[in-house]
Amino acid sequence: MRFFTCFRMILLLLCTYSTAVLCETKVVLLGTGNPNAHPDRSGPATAVIVDGHSYIFDAGTGVVRRAAAAAEKHNINTLEPENLTHVFLTHLHSDHTLGLSDIILTPWVLGRAGPLKLFGPTGSAAMADRLLQAYTEDIDARLYGLESANHVAWKVDTKEWSDTQTTYSDDHITVEAFPVCHGLWENAYGYRIKTADKVIIISGDTSYCRIMIEKAAGADMLIHEAYSDVSYKRLSASWAKYHAAYHTSAIDLARIANTANPKLLITTHQLTWGGDPVDMIEDEIKRSYSGAVVTGRDLDIF
Repeated sequence: MRFFTCFRMILLLLCTYSTAVLCETKVVLLGTGNPNAHPDRSGPATAVIVDGHSYIFDAGTGVVRRAAAAAEKHNINTLEPENLTHVFLTHLHSDHTLGLSDIILTPWVLGRAGPLKLFGPTGSAAMADRLLQAYTEDIDARLYGLESANHVAWKVDTKEWSDTQTTYSDDHITVEAFPVCHGLWENAYGYRIKTADKVIIISGDTSYCRIMIEKAAGADMLIHEAYSDVSYKRLSASWAKYHAAYHTSAIDLARIANTANPKLLITTHQLTWGGDPVDMIEDEIKRSYSGAVVTGRDLDIF
């Protein structure tokens, strides 16, 4: 009898452990770059993996291939192209959306079962519709030629955020869109992502914005864009004015982190100039912030 009691306890522990492992949320930085064509840094894109499902935030250049690389490197099947089903856009700047046609069409060609579910600011639906119009001949050839492609998975189901609808939720994840301060962009968002075990904040592109402190308070991860205050001095007056209005300096990101106190601060979309290394941003943040901070790089996993 004692043997069977012990055996049942071991089974219970194993089941509990396996469930925890299955449900553990992972974040993969698919692209940490910006409009500069750096060969080692693809366009902005971040994957949140939970319960065997993937959710992609932004669709910069190379997003599908970076996802495939991450699937191979980290053994994450849900990042294989045919499993990319949900995309959330922070805003419609080209560096954040140049991979949108790729993530619409390539997973379809490679076997995605249903339409892409796209969420983003006003204009997202028009962008998706126009991309599909641009590829009409390709789509028709694949549908009615010898390829016999799936007749629904090339489509896009788009939901645009509005004053009355800013949240997506399913059995695995809740995603809240909140407005950020990206210069003259009227519709730019950050995301607060909640799963069973994690709260993750993705800033999108933004200058110093107090709402970030509110949304990131106590988060497990704050994934935030940043530029170097030291490197910034290389800019002309006009470009300096632009970046100060549209992006967040290392000093200001330290201010946000000191108040919000996330468990881990991850920089992405890092901006430096004149060949300065992106690691200098982390060094500048650490001058006034003592919490955990890392420089995000493509295919990093957290």
